[in-house]
Amino acid sequence: MSKKNFNIFKVDRPKIKPDKGTILIADPFLKGPYFSRSIVLLTEYGAHGAVGFVLNKTSHIFPDEIIDDLLSFKGELYIGGPVSSDTLHFIHKLGDKIPGALKISDTLYWGGEFEVLKELINKGKADSSNVKFFAGYSGWASGQLEKEIKENSWIPTEMNEEFIMERGVASIWRDSLSKLGGKYETWSKFPEDPSSN
Repeated sequence: MSKKNFNIFKVDRPKIKPDKGTILIADPFLKGPYFSRSIVLLTEYGAHGAVGFVLNKTSHIFPDEIIDDLLSFKGELYIGGPVSSDTLHFIHKLGDKIPGALKISDTLYWGGEFEVLKELINKGKADSSNVKFFAGYSGWASGQLEKEIKENSWIPTEMNEEFIMERGVASIWRDSLSKLGGKYETWSKFPEDPSSN
């Protein structure tokens, strides 16, 4: 057996290219408050660049604490990324019930008329099982994301819709890596602070 088989830091990347609806799993060594051990859903991708939302960074604030006239919403406000952190965004599974929503997949949408969304929530016709709020977003200029993927900062993978609206997000990064199997599963067990191991 050759020595390279023991190199857990080198893996064969999945042959998935980034696109709208793709999930980006942060490399375990990627640092920073926004992207360390993050999972990002890409909602827009093209020659002009990419836009997405970090799914697993919570603010510990509830949207009904900061949104006027929103009566009750059990899901937390998530930190979507470092860009325009003072703006509010949402993804949802409400389809054409929200005019102006942009389709991400067969069941997942981004944005739309906010007043309509508030009305649906206040009437009990929408909740945290089908709506997720974000402060700010993640953005990449043309060619930037592709460069970061080549530098092994991100692992593009297919969207797993079962955890998109998940509220218990603490293990999403680890579970997503583990499901890829092989050395990715080993990566999923790395401690956040290797010196504490």
